[in-house]
Amino acid sequence: MNLKVWCAALICGVSVSAICAADLPFDKIVNAASHPQEWLTYWGDYHATRYRDLNQIDDANVDRLRLQWIFQTGVPGAFETVPLVLDGIMYFTANNSSAYAIDARSGRELWRFQYTIPKDARPCCGTLNRGLAMIGSRLFMATPDAHLVAIDSRNGRLLWDSEIIPANGIYGASMAPLAFKDKVVVGVAGGEKGNRGLIDAYDAATGKRAWRFWTIPAKGEPGNETWGGDSWKHGGAPTWMTGTYDPELNTVYWGVGNPGPDLYGDVRPGDNLYSDSVVALDGDTGKLKWHFQFTPHDVYDWDAAETPMLLDLPWNGKPRKLLVQANRNAFFYVLDRVTGEFLMAKPFARQTWAKDIDSKGRPVKNPGVEPSAEGTRVCPQSAGAANWMAPSYSPATGLFYFNVREGCDVYYSSPPVYEEGKGFWGSIFRGETGERQWGRVTALDPLTAKTKWTYKLYQAPWAGTLATSGNLLFAGDEDGYLMAFNAKTGELLWKINTGNRLATSPITFELDGKQYIAMPSGSVLLAFALPDEVVAGKKK
Repeated sequence: MNLKVWCAALICGVSVSAICAADLPFDKIVNAASHPQEWLTYWGDYHATRYRDLNQIDDANVDRLRLQWIFQTGVPGAFETVPLVLDGIMYFTANNSSAYAIDARSGRELWRFQYTIPKDARPCCGTLNRGLAMIGSRLFMATPDAHLVAIDSRNGRLLWDSEIIPANGIYGASMAPLAFKDKVVVGVAGGEKGNRGLIDAYDAATGKRAWRFWTIPAKGEPGNETWGGDSWKHGGAPTWMTGTYDPELNTVYWGVGNPGPDLYGDVRPGDNLYSDSVVALDGDTGKLKWHFQFTPHDVYDWDAAETPMLLDLPWNGKPRKLLVQANRNAFFYVLDRVTGEFLMAKPFARQTWAKDIDSKGRPVKNPGVEPSAEGTRVCPQSAGAANWMAPSYSPATGLFYFNVREGCDVYYSSPPVYEEGKGFWGSIFRGETGERQWGRVTALDPLTAKTKWTYKLYQAPWAGTLATSGNLLFAGDEDGYLMAFNAKTGELLWKINTGNRLATSPITFELDGKQYIAMPSGSVLLAFALPDEVVAGKKK
């Protein structure tokens, strides 16, 4: 009996041996497309396409999906994790600083890890957590008090605990880390508390910090001149979402959040680099290769933390390595990810703040759109036309899929006063526009930014998407519906109410010849699959 079969028998039986936990080598993550039956990173792969070449569930039978199992965490609050799946074991987090390993066939718990936040830690930003990274036999989790911990995937034992930076009421961490080669990269939250953003890399074996990149340059460093006076010291630019990685270029791409004080710019004249940017960093050293800023001198809270997806597509008839992002500011961008060259930006949602994006990628703002004492109506809303929820791309259709938020806000200005540990807000925004914010599932051509189809949602969504070779696009909404669409046409083929709002993204995997769709909802994790007779018929 081979090892995988033996371990599967143990998992499905009475006990689990430590040997059943598999190693995840770097090469396997690099070649994640060749392992579609597993989900190996937060994004599924390094390029963040969230596409799997699995088609047992397809556009002809998706309406036969049935619930297979439910795992109850018992943890209240938003459940924003994205699970990993490797060799029949699923690993994920909940928002009380806990991590789990369960049998992906049945949902049975194998082990649970609980991180305890010290009473004097003073984390800035709540306790939610979006997931794990894995390499070798180690899992990595960021904690609310801005630590990075390594967990033994075989038994849930803590291996090391490294403080990223003292929380002090202004720092925290909630994103899933990014692991590659011998390093683990992580960012921080807390930009609205007047901190200074950073991106760190740690040695996966020891937890020793390998490099640090500050997202706001200090005095004397290139880019500091884009901040007035000492405003850089409390300039925000947090790094609260997971980046992407190109193994061939050995480059990390990370989205950076908004500048502080949030929503007020008079005390920080200039473009405020590297806020609202994507930064390309050398994976070994953390040195900046290039940057691109989407919204210079942001006064609307439009982080650039949205997914920096990596695509290899023909551009003007020639193969090109691209980075694409549906930005919070309502424009879809295409960049050359080798050089950072700006290639295209087109609006994908209603926006009133920019009349155009110039040939260098810089916005040409409309007059009269700054926040004011009387209030200024601007589209999109402060939460953005897109946000952290994950998009996907299907090479079968050539389409980029994402959830769009449609709405506007009224922005008010007010001079801020910085107090450590308190919100560093220079103004406020209110939904006083007299209209309800809504959303839509959208498919667009990433080479032209032209919309191919949409499906209207009653509320502005916070859930992401998943594409498969079964000509399917999965998405979630605020009413708790997990939905499946024809990826080519946008026809709704199936939906089920999961019982709670959806605030993360579905995944798919295959075990023992059966394809599953998994979705966190509320405090539970649900897994769906086709009935056995449908699976058997599909195999004939």
